[in-house]
Amino acid sequence: MKNIQASIFNFLSSLSKTVHASIALTIILFLFLFYLNSGFNFDKSFWSAITRYTHSIVAIMWIGLLWYFNFVQIPNMDRIPDEQKPAMGKIITPAALFYFRWAAAFTILSGLILALLNGYLQDAMTLSINSKIPKHTAIGIGMWLGIIMAFNVWFVIWPNQKKALGIIECDVETKKKSSKLAVIFSRINTILSLPMLFTMISAQNLY
Repeated sequence: MKNIQASIFNFLSSLSKTVHASIALTIILFLFLFYLNSGFNFDKSFWSAITRYTHSIVAIMWIGLLWYFNFVQIPNMDRIPDEQKPAMGKIITPAALFYFRWAAAFTILSGLILALLNGYLQDAMTLSINSKIPKHTAIGIGMWLGIIMAFNVWFVIWPNQKKALGIIECDVETKKKSSKLAVIFSRINTILSLPMLFTMISAQNLY
């Protein structure tokens, strides 16, 4: 029994093994469900489903990290002893920002591909002004909010975080200003996150 527990612990101690196990289970479920559906074709519906799944995964990563920064890390930074703060600034935060910014990029990219595959990209991007389809209007609003948020991540938050964390050398005053600016735009993205999610989800019940 102890050997089994040790093996499980060793297995789950490895992030790569854990992720690979999750992917393997997903593939098994994928094959099982499509087997019940009498097979599948590599058609537009198939690629749309794959893209939607990818879009959901990276979006969860992006918004999850956004909320981690705003609900966990930023509010508790003042409570961390000064001697422990370098670990946050040099290890934890840069790692989180890596997944944060790339999840934002892939969320937008996969969302645009999904809209293109399903034939409503142009209509959504123009907020369905001509066709007046409520579903496309809602998705379009969500897409534009997401694009604004991703823009903030790549062109405001990340450049200022590089200065605040010392990745780019600058004086102390610039570091303080950059840190405040990064927090402000992170808060702006937090404000936009709930409306963005609302429009995306509510669109599924509109026609």
